[in-house]
Amino acid sequence: MSTNERKFGTISRGVRCPIIREGDDLSVIITDSLLEAAKSENVEFRDRDVVAMTESIVARAQGNYATVDDIAADVKAKLGGETVGVIFPILSRNRFAICLRGIARGAKKIVLMFSYPSDEVGNALVSLDKIDAAGVNPYSDVLDIKKYRELFGYEKHEFTGVDYVQYYTDLIHEEGAEVEIVFANQAKTILNYTKNVINCDIHTRARTKRILKAAGAERVFGLDDIMNAPVNGSGCNEKYGLLGSNKSTEDKVKLFPRECKDLVLAIQENLLEKTGKHVEVMVYGDGAFKDPQGKIWELADPVVSPAFTDGLIGTPNELKLKYLADNDYKDLSGEALRKAISESIKNKAGNLKGTMATQGTTPRQLTDLIGSLCDLTSGSGDKGTPVVWIQGYFDNYTTD
Repeated sequence: MSTNERKFGTISRGVRCPIIREGDDLSVIITDSLLEAAKSENVEFRDRDVVAMTESIVARAQGNYATVDDIAADVKAKLGGETVGVIFPILSRNRFAICLRGIARGAKKIVLMFSYPSDEVGNALVSLDKIDAAGVNPYSDVLDIKKYRELFGYEKHEFTGVDYVQYYTDLIHEEGAEVEIVFANQAKTILNYTKNVINCDIHTRARTKRILKAAGAERVFGLDDIMNAPVNGSGCNEKYGLLGSNKSTEDKVKLFPRECKDLVLAIQENLLEKTGKHVEVMVYGDGAFKDPQGKIWELADPVVSPAFTDGLIGTPNELKLKYLADNDYKDLSGEALRKAISESIKNKAGNLKGTMATQGTTPRQLTDLIGSLCDLTSGSGDKGTPVVWIQGYFDNYTTD
C-alpha cells in the first residue's frame, strides 16, 4: 500500500460568501471567497475539484425578478383575462403561491384543477390509504370541492400544516377573481370548464400541452411560457419562464437564472489563473432525491443545473467494488484482493454501460448527482454557504 495513499474520499465543503445583491460580480466574489476559505483552512485546490453555486445568488446578481403585476399583465395578454384553467399546481407557498396570485390578478375566474392524491413532486393532499377507503379511482374520477370535502375533510400538509386547497382558494379570492376547484388527473378534464389553460406541471409539461392541444384547447401555456420575456422592464427567463421561481416578497418572485454559462467559464478561468488547477464549475438548484417520510421529491426546478463546465457532462463510469469482491475475486483477501481490484479499476473500459460489474452504481447525470450533494450541503435555510467546494468526487479506490 502506498505510504501517501489518500485517506479521504469525497469531501463537500460549504463556503461562506457575502450577501449577494443585484449587479454584484459573482465571478470575482466567488473566486475571492474560495481563495480566502482555502487559506483559512489550509486546503489546496486540486485538478477536477468541483465548485458549485446556488441558482439563487446567480438570479439575485442578475436582478432577475418579476412582480405580481408583471405576471398578471403577461397572463392577461396571453389568455384573454376571462376564465383561465390552472392545472396541476404544486403545493408550495414558496414555489407557487405568488405565481398563482399573479395569474388570478390577470383573470376574472380561475378553475383550479389539482392532481390527487398528491402533486407532481409528492406533496400529498390526501393519503393513498384514504383514497382506497373512499373507493375513489384517482386515474378516472373527477371530484368537485363538495365531494372532496365530503370524502376527505380538511386535510393539512404533514410538514407545513397548511390546507392548500383552502389556501389557494382564499388567495384567488383576495385577487378579486372567482374560483372553482376541481380534482382530476386527466389534463383534458379542464376543457369541460374552459379552453384557455395554464398547465403548471414541471417535468411532464410538454406531454400535458400536447394532450390539451390535441383535445381542442384554444390557448395553452405552461408556466415556462409565462414571463419568458420582459414585461414592463421586468426580469424573465427565456427558456423556463416562471418555472424554478421562488417567493422573494409578498408581491415579487425571483426567477430562475438566465443564461449563465459565461459565469461558470469565468470562474473556472479565474481559478486556473490563481491556483494553476483545472476546476469544474456549475450552478445548482434543487437536488433530485425523495424524502422517505413525506414522499416529497425535491426537484421543483426545471433542471438541477442550468449551467456547468464541459467536464461535468455525462454519467459516472464506475465499477461496483462489492460485486468484484463477492464475485470475480471471492477467493482473495487482504493485499491480494486490494491489488486485484485496483488493477480492475485501472484497466476498466471507457464505457462500462450494461456490464454486470456496474450493477448497483447510480445511473444518473453527473450534474444531477453533484447538484443533490450540493443542495444537501448548502441547505435551504441560514447556513450562509451558497457556494460548495467538492474534492475527490472523481477519485476512485486507486487514487493517491
